Amino acid sequence: MTTTTFSEHTLAETIDHLNRRGFTGHFGVIADGLREFSTGAMFRADDLWICDCFRFEAVSDPADMAIVYAIESRTGVRGTLVDACGVYSNPAVSEFMARVAIRPPARSRDRDRAPMRSSSTRWWS
Repeated sequence: MTTTTFSEHTLAETIDHLNRRGFTGHFGVIADGLREFSTGAMFRADDLWICDCFRFEAVSDPADMAIVYAIESRTGVRGTLVDACGVYSNPAVSEFMARVAIRPPARSRDRDRAPMRSSSTRWWS
């Protein structure tokens, strides 16, 4: 997995792209777990893996930096988690995500779709 740093795609465009790839849920860190908001399902870090990451950097304002995680559970629930980057990041999100494994999505449909085009820089493999 690589994290992609975008300069020309917006956060909303990336979430829309991931939604089309099947990452339709929206996650948030609550206590010591990850909650999918529409169903209320809770997951531990060892029930999940990170399928992809997208980092957004704003040249003019560091407060505009964000990271989007594409996450899948062992039960097949797929969705996104958004956090700020740097000093504005949520420590609870950072601590939880540090315990989540990184691997490609389990479903083969992601391999059949073209990746989002961008003039991005890839880092963290």
